[in-house]
Amino acid sequence: QVQLVESGGGLVQAGGSLRLSCTASGSTNWNYAMGWFRQTPGKERKFVATISPSGGSVEYADSVKGRFTISRGDTKNTVYLQMSSLKPEDTAVYYCAADPSIVVPTTTEEYLYWGQGTQVTVAS
Repeated sequence: QVQLVESGGGLVQAGGSLRLSCTASGSTNWNYAMGWFRQTPGKERKFVATISPSGGSVEYADSVKGRFTISRGDTKNTVYLQMSSLKPEDTAVYYCAADPSIVVPTTTEEYLYWGQGTQVTVAS
């Protein structure tokens, strides 16, 4: 059973940086696309960034391009989201997702596995 655990959320001032981590377990041959989504109360979960199994392809939401960077760790079952120049509107619960896909999924429907989420709060 695949499990995803996020970490690294917290409170940061506007203009600051945070790095989120997501580690997957439960699969012996990890060849999954991994992504980050975020959600605020009463709103739908929105795409933030995704990375292909090889790490060779990435996609970003327009709202985070140039500020966020998604990357894989040395072990393929870890993914990071480096967030810089944070804005109050980046405040949300951030979710890690994974799918046994060779492409870069950008919608919630395309992802099979989800983490529990980590809160990111950006103070103005």
